[in-house]
Amino acid sequence: MTTSSDDANALPGRPPVVDLATWQAARDELLVREKAHTREGDAIAAARRRLPMVEFDGTVEVVGPDGPVPFLDLFQGREELVAYKHMWYDGAPHQGQCEGCTDAAWNLKDAVYLNARGVSFAILTTGPWEEVAAFVEFMGYAQPWYSVRDVEGPAGGEMGYLTGYLREGDRVFLTYSTTGRGIEPANASFGVLDMTPYGRGEAWEDKPEGRPEGNAPCWYWRSDADGNATWGPTSRPVPQWTRPGATPVESLGRYGPHH
Repeated sequence: MTTSSDDANALPGRPPVVDLATWQAARDELLVREKAHTREGDAIAAARRRLPMVEFDGTVEVVGPDGPVPFLDLFQGREELVAYKHMWYDGAPHQGQCEGCTDAAWNLKDAVYLNARGVSFAILTTGPWEEVAAFVEFMGYAQPWYSVRDVEGPAGGEMGYLTGYLREGDRVFLTYSTTGRGIEPANASFGVLDMTPYGRGEAWEDKPEGRPEGNAPCWYWRSDADGNATWGPTSRPVPQWTRPGATPVESLGRYGPHH
């Protein structure tokens, strides 16, 4: 193994510098584990496709831009539907809405590839439609949003979930639901960060000796106008600084952020 002359000045916990052949050997060794991980993921997906289903009333009404509509309409004529259930804080300004849900919604803002495979997509939330509509316009979202306020069962329920549904004619079924780290596939940034030398920069990660301890989970989900990650009173969910037509100095309301 050869090392560069600047190792003495390297950043804490930086990976060692080696020649290309040594790197390739280490990379090939890791590739064996990555392929095993992929095959296990395929096996889990196969089991997921075999989960039992729960039938529920597809005529239950949710509220969208055209007023109350039956849940069946969310399929847009397709057989499958994936919905993200976005948490909501009543009366909060735009910067006070959930940064984790903002992350998921922002990264699922274009469902053309889902649609091409015959899968519709919608975002559901418990917020009153008037507030939801203003937030959707503010963020520049193009995907369909619906309020499921006071809706019980699989069409509503707890928020913060990525949920799958199947339609057979007028019959509707709940097929899958996940939350927490289960929704990470909705945001490719997580997977890309996991490929970088410093990862997500979070304290829970297993790091090389000498690497800085890291921050609390999701520390980069909010930032101030200068792009500094912060959970302070001047912060917003990151996409809000670059939403269509936004300016950093624009006021978003008098309430502080929820976190």
